[in-house]
Amino acid sequence: MSINSENNSLSAKVIYDLTSFTHLDYPNHLACIVWFSGCNMRCDYCYNKDIVFAKDGKHSYRDILDFLKTRVNLLEAVVLSGGEATSHELRLFCQKIKELGFKIKLDTNGTNFLHVKELIDLNLLDYVALDYKAPKDKFTQITHSNKFDEFSKTLDLLLSSSLEFEVRTTLHSDLLNENDINEIIIDLIKRGYKEPYYLQEFRDTGSNIANLQAPKNRFDKSLLLNDIEIIFR
Repeated sequence: MSINSENNSLSAKVIYDLTSFTHLDYPNHLACIVWFSGCNMRCDYCYNKDIVFAKDGKHSYRDILDFLKTRVNLLEAVVLSGGEATSHELRLFCQKIKELGFKIKLDTNGTNFLHVKELIDLNLLDYVALDYKAPKDKFTQITHSNKFDEFSKTLDLLLSSSLEFEVRTTLHSDLLNENDINEIIIDLIKRGYKEPYYLQEFRDTGSNIANLQAPKNRFDKSLLLNDIEIIFR
């Protein structure tokens, strides 16, 4: 890539916001979070709707790299989140982050298979958190997208790689019941997933895409299959 085209790529303002410090989002690492604008899903429970509907960002890749240069030896890692980070060009950005010595965690819905594969093939990722939004028969209803097959390919890719990753589901019990979660668990077991499965309970922030309230249906954790470790967050 020429210097001019590299400069143009890094000048793109696609980043909505930056969280300069977190010790929660990357297991056992001090990190910052880069929030990418836009998403190819419209999940009913999503409370990041300002980010999801954003057409552009406030910060460029270069802005973030300049910030990271001031955090060398202070932070250990960078979390790429959103929105959907893989909707954007990440290869050059990740290479520059790696040159500064940071680990990279990717939060993704897994629907941009080729982008995820490129980053894995180039050894640019250290950890992935993959959102398993819903079982196949409810996937479109909850995400308002038809991308389960792309997600499925990414899950299989991660399982066949040596990359450390986790699978997680956001739980709103008016949308997903115990049978739905068990269906996901059965699918994960069939594919050979052996790591903990994370259930993130819906956060009622007062603002989300479908204007959901706190769930009315009670979720009975005792009805869940115990074939893999389940961790509630």
